[in-house]
Amino acid sequence: MYVAVLFNAHSAYLLRQLQPSRYRVSRHLVTSVTLITKPRSRLWKPDGCSYCEHVRKLITEHPLISHKLTALRDERTDSPTFRRLADELVTLLAYEATRSIRVEAVTVQTPVAPAQGVRLSAPTPVVIPILRAGLGMLDGMTRLLPTAEVGFLGMVRDHDTLQPTTYADRIPGDLKGRQVFLLDPMLATGGTLIAAIDLMLERGANQITAICLLSAPEGIAAVEAALAGRDVDVTLVTAAVDEKLNEKGYIVPGLGDAGDRLFGVV
Repeated sequence: MYVAVLFNAHSAYLLRQLQPSRYRVSRHLVTSVTLITKPRSRLWKPDGCSYCEHVRKLITEHPLISHKLTALRDERTDSPTFRRLADELVTLLAYEATRSIRVEAVTVQTPVAPAQGVRLSAPTPVVIPILRAGLGMLDGMTRLLPTAEVGFLGMVRDHDTLQPTTYADRIPGDLKGRQVFLLDPMLATGGTLIAAIDLMLERGANQITAICLLSAPEGIAAVEAALAGRDVDVTLVTAAVDEKLNEKGYIVPGLGDAGDRLFGVV
């Protein structure tokens, strides 16, 4: 699995933990050899699973990421403003998430001469928000990928067991050869994202990118443990990795319940 982190002050500790002898760095890319980050001792990890082991991180530092994320975290931010900020932040995340999107060579005629270029290749990507909170990320993603097909996956997490249940499935039955972009604001325990990834793989998707506004180290570790030993191409793009989960399964410091803050409590 690959993990791309749009870097900001809240995830600054990740960079401080990099082992200089174990990775190669360019302006935008850190390519893992074996282990790209070393967790702080306070970070939870399941038995036999090191946090962020065998992953590649694409780290982009941008003040707009920190600015918008800080406003999202603020409990005084109302729902209309929260929706707008989430939309804008997703578009920034989508820029990195589509770095490996498939294209094909094409020649076009300019007013002066022929020019070589590229265009998105077939089949078109599929964008799938995980309801309901993922709906708040859809416009920001399709603004960058207007030709993508859109599916919907409804999943709810049990507040007691923290396990996901699927209640709506409006995605193609055959995803063979398709690039899939999953949208879910919060990667907390990882259960919902793991279930969604498993469903995409069962239907034949061969490249999956999950875009999350915030992630917890426990969730990243859980996803990585679930995918360990499997020949899959999964990338996680997130704006920040926070400190931990609390006893209720909420990300700390986090931003609260993303669905409630996007759409209100109903």
